[in-house]
Amino acid sequence: MKKPVEIKWLPKPADKDYVAAETYLQLLYGPKKARSWSKKLKAAAMSKYAAKDLLRASATPISEVQAFDWVKQHKEIAEGKPLSPLLLIRQDNGGPLIIVDGFHRLCAVFAADEQALVPCKIV
Repeated sequence: MKKPVEIKWLPKPADKDYVAAETYLQLLYGPKKARSWSKKLKAAAMSKYAAKDLLRASATPISEVQAFDWVKQHKEIAEGKPLSPLLLIRQDNGGPLIIVDGFHRLCAVFAADEQALVPCKIV
């Protein structure tokens, strides 16, 4: 059994993460709704969930996780650099969880330790 990797986290998402999340949300919901989601995410409390549960709730197939290039994030984990928490949106209709910022970080964390608790803001 391999030894779990220590994954360090920033205490809160970086400002640039909210900008990236809002840009992504504009593609899904338009500018007005994206701004609203962004404000809600900024105000949300921090939570923690296991990496495997976040991927499962987002309905992300493992083949998709493996297809992405998360070498940069894997290197940051190995070097002990703290990662920025994820930003997540629950769909009102019970659809898959939307990872609006942090998909690559989540993939790298999952690869390092699928049981790792991942800090996030979720609304």
